[in-house]
Amino acid sequence: MSFEHYRPLGRTGVQVSPLTLGAMMFGAWGNPDHDDSIAIIHRALDAGINVIDTADVYARGESEEIVGKALKARGDRDDVFLATKFHGSMHDEDPNQQGNSRRWIVREVEASLRRLQVDHIDLYQVHRPRPEVDIDETLGALTDLVRQGKIRYLGTSTFLPSQVVEAQWVAEKRGRERPVTEQPPYSILAREVERDILPTAQKYGIGVLPWSPLAGGWLSGRYRRGEEPTYTSSRIDRQPARHDPSSPENKVKLEAVYQLQELADEAGLSLIHLAIGFVLAHPAISSAIIGPRTMDQLESQLGVEKVVLTADVLDRIDEIVPPGTTLNEADRGYAPPALVEAALRRR
Repeated sequence: MSFEHYRPLGRTGVQVSPLTLGAMMFGAWGNPDHDDSIAIIHRALDAGINVIDTADVYARGESEEIVGKALKARGDRDDVFLATKFHGSMHDEDPNQQGNSRRWIVREVEASLRRLQVDHIDLYQVHRPRPEVDIDETLGALTDLVRQGKIRYLGTSTFLPSQVVEAQWVAEKRGRERPVTEQPPYSILAREVERDILPTAQKYGIGVLPWSPLAGGWLSGRYRRGEEPTYTSSRIDRQPARHDPSSPENKVKLEAVYQLQELADEAGLSLIHLAIGFVLAHPAISSAIIGPRTMDQLESQLGVEKVVLTADVLDRIDEIVPPGTTLNEADRGYAPPALVEAALRRR
């Protein structure tokens, strides 16, 4: 991957590779072999990927530890744009070891720095919204961390369009550092962000780092019409709504996958390259997050920056899954509390 393929991260002035190495699958959630996971990270960096994204909650810190060991072994930490996240629960019994409060942020950033074995984090992201927490509370704590030199930039993940705008407004009115990135779910099967999030990001100069461009493995090429589909039990156990093959929504997804696989075959592409190439084709996208568990999975995704989808192929994708459409509500990644807590909409 040459520098000519790098893209601007919003208006930060930072240039990032078209692919970001997501580290969610390193550790107990995916690949428990630390040496193998480190080898995958090194291969990604050798291939020109310069962004690594992880989170404290991934295997409760184990992913960050693996990334830290990988960076220390190479000694080129300053060449990597290192991103991590906070928000998820890090303790089974203590409700304060999670969330978006100042108290938790200033504590947890120190834990992430220790696990990553670095003195600063390039991009520190709010992993999910917490509507009950004043966004100024969160931005204030993150602003202090920027001024202390512990983080360089702040970002958000899976925020609603109104929440993205609110964060920008509060930052301007209160003199806070503003979020410079948003990390939404985006794939051919989950296109709702095209309605508002992506145009909003473009309006405010926000870099976009979409997660799950392969739709949690649905677009990995493992499903073909006429062949008995094999489902990953670990994904079904962890996220049944997204992966249970018996649900009507996932049956609709499977039919779309069959059609997309046929389109990829006609275009002379792997479905993986078709899927990631589609995400990268949107002008709002800075870098797409891939999450390989094995070296083979990483290798299958490298080189996608050279893929250029023709207008005919993009039009055909639009016919299979119309723009702005998400086939399964569970693939949105976040449901506003008012939709899932009856007490918030009923007296």
